[in-house]
Amino acid sequence: MNPSGPAQGRLVGVDVARCLALLGMVATHVLLTRDADGDLAVSHSLAGGRASALFAVLAGVSIALLTGAGDPVRGRERAARSAGLVARALLVGLLGLMLAALDSGLAIILTYYAVLFVLALPFLGLGARRLFLLAAGWALLVPVASQWLRPRLPERGYASPSFEQLRDPGGLLSELLLTGYYPALPWLAYLLLGLAIGRLDLRRRVVPVALAVGGAVLAVVASAVSDVLTSREDVARALLLDPPPLGPAGSGAELLELVRGGMYGTTPDTSWAWLLVRAPHSATPFDLVQTAGSAMLVLGCCLVLAASLPAVARRALAILCGAGAMSLTLYSLHVAMRSDLLWPAEEPGSFRSHVLVLGAVGALYAARGTRGPLESVAGAVAGATAAAVRALPARSARRAHEVGERGYVPAMDTGKNDDSQGQVSEVASMANAGEEIDPSDAVAGAPDHSSGGDRADEGTQGPDAPPRHGVPEESNESSR
Repeated sequence: MNPSGPAQGRLVGVDVARCLALLGMVATHVLLTRDADGDLAVSHSLAGGRASALFAVLAGVSIALLTGAGDPVRGRERAARSAGLVARALLVGLLGLMLAALDSGLAIILTYYAVLFVLALPFLGLGARRLFLLAAGWALLVPVASQWLRPRLPERGYASPSFEQLRDPGGLLSELLLTGYYPALPWLAYLLLGLAIGRLDLRRRVVPVALAVGGAVLAVVASAVSDVLTSREDVARALLLDPPPLGPAGSGAELLELVRGGMYGTTPDTSWAWLLVRAPHSATPFDLVQTAGSAMLVLGCCLVLAASLPAVARRALAILCGAGAMSLTLYSLHVAMRSDLLWPAEEPGSFRSHVLVLGAVGALYAARGTRGPLESVAGAVAGATAAAVRALPARSARRAHEVGERGYVPAMDTGKNDDSQGQVSEVASMANAGEEIDPSDAVAGAPDHSSGGDRADEGTQGPDAPPRHGVPEESNESSR
């Protein structure tokens, strides 16, 4: 139950953004990367690298709202919610390892996603300004550190992280943090950006507009600067000396066109010139900034759209985009549908089937006001874990606080609570009152106070191609 006040509405715009990200992910998984003429397909031009980045940004928004939105929780309450987040991360990581056992041909993001949740813990007490600055610095500097470190790390594999890799924890950790499809350390820039956005007052109409405009500027500037730098002859020569395993290229222009279809999480590490490209899933500074800007643009536009609708139309939109409210479940269903376990067959024409199934299931759950099954399990385990921490005796809490001060666990001394738990979706029944925000699906949003009412991916096709990328997501319940 919510100890601090009545339930608030769900921010529909966030669900719409997550639904678009889910459909974009499905498109990059199912549709061909290039058309018959060899040009990059429109679906990949629009969604390549951007769908998964949007999910990661939304996850940061969700975590911010879970931990107090603009007024971060302190003390024991922060420790409780952090513990719940860790429990959720363990479940999401376990699910990712299980999905990797399916022969889906996709690069499963959930294990990387779980690591991102844990990496977010030290930053939960920061405000929006510091988080925006930290996200910017992280996106610029961590890829440089990665380029220097990766030659010193174990060689990566091209399968999704699996149970078998638990026998080699060092190799698995380096893959999850730096060398894999969704390297968590560079990708933390997305989560930090989402945390910063979630610390803003999303109820103010000017905030979504500023997000959309600022995101568009970031995306355009990053793309333009990267294009100018990579068009230089010396840069082209450096890139051609160490091309990625994507196919033959006789010139710098041909190579850049080739990588526009997407890379496998990182760039070649022998030339610093690779840090100048903006290829999807390359984790370069220009890739991170460009896709982060695109995520801000999409989220801002979705928030503006939902806020401009009357209550009836907003509820219809919430049901239509209900897949965005249970994306952890539907992502898992999508992965299973890409395997031999479930219909349909793996072919470009199955895109319509995926969209219809995921959309229908999401709309049904949204109309009934119920959570997805995986979201319910994750929320229950996280809630029980948080409650156990709140029930710890004061002495244990003080000790945990001391450890937290050294950076191992969140501080746990007495502190304020906020009301980020127990909020009810405007499409949920009262039976769901008291459910806590579920970032394992992906993100939460602030209350919608608009007038009129009360809320892998990319990869080459073919049997020998490395897995394609993918992503998850769900909750969007208000925190204030």
